[in-house]
Amino acid sequence: MNFLATIGTFVISAFASLGNISIFAYNAVSHIFRPPFYFGLIWQQMLHIGYFSLPVVGMTALFTGAALAQQIYLGSERFNAEGTVAAIVVIGIVRELGPVLGGLMVAGRVSSAMAAELGTMRVTEQIDALVTLSTDPFKYLIAPRIIAAVITMPLLVIVANTIGVFGGFIIATEKLGFNEAAYLQITVDFLEWVDIRSSLVKAAVFGFFLSLMGSYHGYNSRGGAQGVGRATTDAVVSSFIMILLTNLLITITLFGNE
Repeated sequence: MNFLATIGTFVISAFASLGNISIFAYNAVSHIFRPPFYFGLIWQQMLHIGYFSLPVVGMTALFTGAALAQQIYLGSERFNAEGTVAAIVVIGIVRELGPVLGGLMVAGRVSSAMAAELGTMRVTEQIDALVTLSTDPFKYLIAPRIIAAVITMPLLVIVANTIGVFGGFIIATEKLGFNEAAYLQITVDFLEWVDIRSSLVKAAVFGFFLSLMGSYHGYNSRGGAQGVGRATTDAVVSSFIMILLTNLLITITLFGNE
């Protein structure tokens, strides 16, 4: 019976957390479309999320694209299908690796920062002070972060896709002996609009969830410095889970019938 009680406690806790997150998400989204709009805060968050994440996203995409081209070449060489390297690299980067790895890198950097910042504001009662000053915390703290993440992530993923494909191009032409013009032509021929569309949709969804998880765990942080640390860890883990889960769902929805 103790075993069943443990399972029941876990299930109830999971549904309670899901309900709390859903309510938080509803409140956050509802405040996005209602004035006032803090454009200065949105721009500040866009710089923090987008511009300052460019180095880590760019390096991740470059190394991933290069490694992907090398591994695909080694695998396709066994079947005398080396010509598929360019096509598989561009499809793999644009459909999956660009948005997913970009989302994970930004989540690790941004979600933790959001949780730490909001958690510190919570435990030092700065959020309570905003309420006292008749400033809605959701409007002032949460909405700008979500808006900035949803706008910025597709731009970051475009950069990641471009750099990732370029990394594969460098390895293929400089190390594997591919003709530059032929490689680029195959890349253009096999890249379709549905690939780009799915990449941008994934990026926007990932941006929403990584900002939502960071804001949720930070906003609901309790227990002083230890609670802030726990909120930061929970924000990163939950962001990773949501990114991987929604990536699977979007992939099945868009490409499940191909």
